[in-house]
Amino acid sequence: MNVQDASKKHPVRVAPKARGRDGIFLRSSRDIQLVKHHGRRMSTNLFNLLACRMDDAPSRVGIIVGKRFGNAVRRNRAKRVFRELVRQFHPDLVPGCGLLVFPKRDALSQPHEGLVQAWRMSLERLHLMQPRIS
Repeated sequence: MNVQDASKKHPVRVAPKARGRDGIFLRSSRDIQLVKHHGRRMSTNLFNLLACRMDDAPSRVGIIVGKRFGNAVRRNRAKRVFRELVRQFHPDLVPGCGLLVFPKRDALSQPHEGLVQAWRMSLERLHLMQPRIS
């Protein structure tokens, strides 16, 4: 059996392309632990936020929703809502930061505008928003 025959029987597996995964989310447990241990904490009535300086790469955000939050439907909805917030504000974030968001149960009962306002104020208080050029 030559090399060509072997490759026909056992094709090389190529990892599937990541669907919709932008580089704006923290995925590695090492990075998440780094932010957990070294991050500055800020609490609101809708979420807890940890922020840590990491590198010069674009800022990345991790969303952590534990089982205490509720059933799987509620946890997944909270993650979807906060992922949308992250995508909306990511261009305005200061580069080089790692953020962890821990949504609270009250976040799902708030109107979207209230959540956007709380998110923006939290980012500004931690000086994570780039200054606006007018």
